[in-house]
Amino acid sequence: RTQKREAYTLLYRTQKPRNLYLINIYTTEKLNDTLMNPLASATSSELQEARERGSFDFLELIVNRISESVAGELNGDTMARLTPEQITLWAYWIFRSEVLDGGHVQLIYNGYGPFIYRNPFAHVMKLWGLTDFAKFINKGHTLYKKHEAEITQERSDEEFMAMYENFEDFDDLDDAFVIHEEEITDQIADYVNEQISQFVTIKN
Repeated sequence: RTQKREAYTLLYRTQKPRNLYLINIYTTEKLNDTLMNPLASATSSELQEARERGSFDFLELIVNRISESVAGELNGDTMARLTPEQITLWAYWIFRSEVLDGGHVQLIYNGYGPFIYRNPFAHVMKLWGLTDFAKFINKGHTLYKKHEAEITQERSDEEFMAMYENFEDFDDLDDAFVIHEEEITDQIADYVNEQISQFVTIKN
């Protein structure tokens, strides 16, 4: 369990051409098309060395550079400086970290449910070629809608741990992600490697 964060109300969606919209519960504002953040950068040697070490190291490097470029803050102002691809990769990294650490219950309790399930995250995963993972996210979305209100209530540590017995609906999803996480991460790393210019600026 990590410190509970305020749930993200921001939504993003991709269209053609590469437009990013952030939608919150109050307003809808179209952002300009100049989305690439040049501060998210890595050298070609850094990327190659990380790729050789494996998918985790490769994606961790890129996510860290994206995060550092906006001082680790993911909000409406900083999202305006990121590409939809950067935001989606960051979303996966959050999802992966939370679910591996404490399952879907922790993901939702820590306020990330809206960011994953009220966004087109599953749709973008399908566009990236991860059809099975997109279906997996949609299954989680169904359970999220069913249990969100109860899971997101403030709780003591003991009450939080007890939730795992009360929300066994998520057990199969948690187990499935642990089993397939490495494969999913490899697929995402392959996509990022092929579309690297959408994620970081490469410096020689």
